[in-house]
Amino acid sequence: MQRRTFLNLGLTGLGATLAMGNSVPTQFIPRPSKEKWAVLFGTWYGTARDASVWISEGMGGIAAVFDIRQVPDLSGYDHLVLGTAIQGGKGPKALEAYIESNISWLQGKVRGLFAVCGNLGKPPGPQQVKSYIDDYLARLCKAKSVPHRVFGGRITKVLMPEAEHKMVADLYAKLGGPAGDYDNLSRSECLKLGKEIHSA
Repeated sequence: MQRRTFLNLGLTGLGATLAMGNSVPTQFIPRPSKEKWAVLFGTWYGTARDASVWISEGMGGIAAVFDIRQVPDLSGYDHLVLGTAIQGGKGPKALEAYIESNISWLQGKVRGLFAVCGNLGKPPGPQQVKSYIDDYLARLCKAKSVPHRVFGGRITKVLMPEAEHKMVADLYAKLGGPAGDYDNLSRSECLKLGKEIHSA
């Protein structure tokens, strides 16, 4: 392909994408696989999205990645990984509603679970695993004995509405959390979970 043709096709594609606005959801396109895998996540500011992509990478890039706000039809997928960012002890209501309304075909397809939490900037421990995986996500989707992990979260002021950032900053000031932005999400830990899920 000549360089001019390549550039024209690229600019045409970019123009078409811009013209469509937000009508076409972003999706992580998986590598070919014998079975169809998907990672579904709930997030507020993108931390669970990044964890989802890295989990798929750990699986060899075979899982499509979907934001719950896309309201995807995942009934045709063979295996699912579910995860969420946690605020106030729970994930977004949309994720809970999706799981509850699709529980009939979700049961038996969930192969992994994860949560992402700020935890006042401290590494999550057994209590977060119990609260956010065992007593919350696993119970919601009726999953038992699947690989799971709770990852550290992040705060990025520019991604948060001002009022929400102020609320978090005030809470952290009272409880001894970090004063500014921080990022405790570990790509290597997400990759490890992806490998564990795929080999289970």
